[in-house]
Amino acid sequence: MKLQRMNRRALSLGALAVSGALALTACGSDDTGTKSGSSSSATAAAGSIKCDDAKGQLLADGSSAQKNAIDAWVKNFTQACSGVQVNYKGSGSGAGVTAFTQGQVAFAGSDSALKPEDVAASKSVCTGGQGIDLPMVAGPIAIAYNVSGVDNLVLDASTIAKIFDGKITNWNDAAIAKLNPGAKLPDLKIQPYHRSDESGTTDNFTKYLIATAKTDWPYSGGKAWQAKGGQAAAGSSGVAQGVKQTNGAIGYMELSYAKDGLGTVAVNTGAAAPVKASSDGATKAVAAAQVVGTGSDLSLKLDYNTKADGAYPLTLVTYEIACDKGNKAATLPATKAFLRYIASEDGQGVLSGIDYAPIPDAIIAKVRTTIEGLS
Repeated sequence: MKLQRMNRRALSLGALAVSGALALTACGSDDTGTKSGSSSSATAAAGSIKCDDAKGQLLADGSSAQKNAIDAWVKNFTQACSGVQVNYKGSGSGAGVTAFTQGQVAFAGSDSALKPEDVAASKSVCTGGQGIDLPMVAGPIAIAYNVSGVDNLVLDASTIAKIFDGKITNWNDAAIAKLNPGAKLPDLKIQPYHRSDESGTTDNFTKYLIATAKTDWPYSGGKAWQAKGGQAAAGSSGVAQGVKQTNGAIGYMELSYAKDGLGTVAVNTGAAAPVKASSDGATKAVAAAQVVGTGSDLSLKLDYNTKADGAYPLTLVTYEIACDKGNKAATLPATKAFLRYIASEDGQGVLSGIDYAPIPDAIIAKVRTTIEGLS
């Protein structure tokens, strides 16, 4: 009996440690909009972090969309590996890729996979190798709106494209009314907001429109906004603020910004029910992605036309970019240790609680194997 009580106590303590590791939330606030002041159980997660010979300063830069996830991971990692200082600047995907190909950082974050010219440039800093894409963070791009009296709103790809291209200009338009039977849609001008700065969020938002509503979205896409009209604001924070302040406004942003009185659109994808932005929905969407990279590269092609129940198609994937071979000897141990942790079950486990989505098991398993082979 005494042994049974001891075993039950050990199981309880283990369960507490696991639940604590999953309770981590981000510190600070930046382009993801995650709020500060939350606590973590870094001690619980620390036992699973392998520091190996990691030491010194690890410089990184890139995607601001993943900055709060990186901050949460760094807090856990550096408490376990006190000999390492991780400095991730979050200057944006373009800046991160440039810094990586110029040899200024050990790894970079990007909301878009490396282009062929980026891979070619990386070979000068990855001796005998090249830069590769490791999918590490997923996140839903919410379409948030502010329309008095409208608590639930359903749109499909065609209406979204027409709204943001200025072809549907009023909230009681017949196309919107058809998707929202019974809703009291006001006779109110639509005020669409988009990013004024070059953005991975814009790139991924327009990739969705190109894939699902090409007739209604006649643009080539990219990080710079191409459609005419609408209101422009810097950063997702600026877009969110503009939508909050304007009755009749609508805009796209990371899910963590779509709070404080903003509604979020449920997207009619053709599934059994319209799908709202959520971490689980983003993970389901990424699960249907195809790995299109070659060799050690794990860049993904998302299925924006998915009709899977619960899968949210407007999803962004952020990659960590590192050398497959030819990493600098001084930073390789720290790079591998940090990437190993953030790809681990514990590392991925913190994401859902801070408005991100973990990478599906089948894909993250390939990422873990690739990280172990970095040299």
